[in-house]
Amino acid sequence: MKTIFTPLLLCACCVFLCPSTRAQCNVEERKEMAADAELHREELVNLVRETARAVQLKNPSFFHRVYGEDFVGTAPNGMMMDKAALMAYIEHAPATYETFVVSDVHIRIFQDTAVITSVWSARGTQAGRIFSRQSRVMQVFVYGQRGWQAVASQETLLPG
Repeated sequence: MKTIFTPLLLCACCVFLCPSTRAQCNVEERKEMAADAELHREELVNLVRETARAVQLKNPSFFHRVYGEDFVGTAPNGMMMDKAALMAYIEHAPATYETFVVSDVHIRIFQDTAVITSVWSARGTQAGRIFSRQSRVMQVFVYGQRGWQAVASQETLLPG
């Protein structure tokens, strides 16, 4: 009886303890994934803020580094721009920005793709006139060998 009971007890222990070992690994993996996701979120928030700063400073080198070669964007007036057109527009923009603030940043990450929405608030001068405007901006970033790269954006002026 003892010879039959011992293997059965051993099998029962294995059956009941294996799921907890797997669950423990899953918990550790989940913690690591959550930490990675938080790092990606912080990096993306920084990229969005750096984008606004590059627009304010008319710095096309930022866009050369962070925006993908196949980037396509839609300006508030509906005009479509590729990366080269965007960089040229940024560098020769008729507006001079006194302030350029990013707020209300929301990030959704789907595997290697991030969709970011934010509000851009800008004040400055254009053609000798002072302006103040807000835009809702959506940006799509893809994570690859060069890190996060912007591949698409849409800017919509808010009323007011």
